[in-house]
Amino acid sequence: MSSKPVQTATPPDLARLAQIMARLRDPVDGCPWDLAQSFATIVPYTIEEAYEVAQAVAEADMPGLCDELGDLLLQVVFHARMAEEAGHFALGDVVAAICDKMERRHPHIFGDGTASRDVRTQKHVWETIKAAERAAKPRGGALDGVAAALPALMRAEKLQSRASRTGFDWPDADGPRAKIVEEIAEFAAATSHAERVDEGGDLLFAVVNWLRHHQVDPEVALRQANAKFERRFAAMVAKAGDGFAALDLAAKDALWDAAKADERQ
Repeated sequence: MSSKPVQTATPPDLARLAQIMARLRDPVDGCPWDLAQSFATIVPYTIEEAYEVAQAVAEADMPGLCDELGDLLLQVVFHARMAEEAGHFALGDVVAAICDKMERRHPHIFGDGTASRDVRTQKHVWETIKAAERAAKPRGGALDGVAAALPALMRAEKLQSRASRTGFDWPDADGPRAKIVEEIAEFAAATSHAERVDEGGDLLFAVVNWLRHHQVDPEVALRQANAKFERRFAAMVAKAGDGFAALDLAAKDALWDAAKADERQ
């Protein structure tokens, strides 16, 4: 990026929000908290808001989704405002860049390519264009651009998918399944905590690989499993009342089985 922003015009619908953020960041009359922030201090809020969007979607909470999308949009505007103040780019440049990218990655819609209704084909085209864009950058490695800040399960799947596109992959799901068995044995044979951490990571990585071969998103799957556990555990406690903690394991297992049975009804 050049040292001076391109000053691409901000879309009218975003103008009010951009003006609010500019006011909050005004060096003289702005909000002390907003003025004290930097890219680094805002990033945790950006990540948090993205997860809250995902939560609203999972709960099919449309009013909540509208609210959370607004919070996430504010994060984009916040980062763009700080970048503009530093002379890097402005909000309009962010919008223009994503518009250009979407048109570039959809040649079948905006270019001379032939449109296809096949989702798998379009995903392949999308990934091919992304790979070409990465190759044109200075580093251009196959695994470049997989953000280190992603949740570990999500990042593992993306790293594996990138490697697969270079031909480094099991031909089918039997390979990662056998790898899981191997990693379980290696974890069991570990003799120190450091070894168990290392082998535990290998085991999780193998499980992600197996799920990927079955077209299962590991992050989504684990999120659903977490929600299921929370739901069933709450039902157990509700059935037992205040005496739940004092119950033995057999009684708690029975409550768990009852909670599962109730869900199936």
